[in-house]
Amino acid sequence: MRHPLIKSAIRVDHLTKRFGDVTAVESVSFTVPEGSVTGLLGGNGAGKTTTISMLLGLLLPTEGTVEVLGVDMVRNRHAVLPRMNFSSPYVELPHRLTVRENLTVYAHLYGLPGVRRRVEELAEHLDLAKFLERPAGSLSAGQKTRVALAKALLNRPDLLLLDEPTASLDPDTADWIRTYLERYRQETGATILLASHNMLEVERLCDAVLVMRQGRIVDQGTPAALLARYGRGTLEEVFLDIARDRRAEAAEAAQ
Repeated sequence: MRHPLIKSAIRVDHLTKRFGDVTAVESVSFTVPEGSVTGLLGGNGAGKTTTISMLLGLLLPTEGTVEVLGVDMVRNRHAVLPRMNFSSPYVELPHRLTVRENLTVYAHLYGLPGVRRRVEELAEHLDLAKFLERPAGSLSAGQKTRVALAKALLNRPDLLLLDEPTASLDPDTADWIRTYLERYRQETGATILLASHNMLEVERLCDAVLVMRQGRIVDQGTPAALLARYGRGTLEEVFLDIARDRRAEAAEAAQ
């Protein structure tokens, strides 16, 4: 039972999204406590991207409700959008603009004061200075990932939605980014919802995990609770059990 003093940064109730005859998300309900890091896991086509798109107000739900930072996203999403942000290495920034120009444009869109100072600050924090003046389209995959994260942090969001935040990064840089995210959460009290296929990353960063399959949430809990429930040693093994619908088999083997 959720502690009454802990507020929810995200509250989703019976959320459903249909595209014609295809149901991408079906009657999903969950809460994400303020200040937590929650993992959203699932294979390709599980419904993670559609769920995140509804949390951002990019897609309207067919049924159900989405409340973010106390605001109904269907009725009044513009009231909360300045307090949230999103990062994905799979969403391209304008290729012809330099990294600095891209970050500057987004900073103005967010209505930030001291734009130049904020861009320089993030360039230092995320080690972007070496390619600030390069066109975004000329960057490596790992560099694009870091720029996407910088864009998401421009407005110092209270809620950060991350899709594969360390994709295409070498192990050293990925570890550095995870440490940065941990520090950002500790210093600001921000809430993070993290979609990732990197189970070691999830085990390290996440307080709780939501697991989706075929548009539904099929299990949830802390990483430790999921490991115990499935009798497995790693979240990757748990993920494979759920993706291949082997929960009953795994539970029986654990007895």
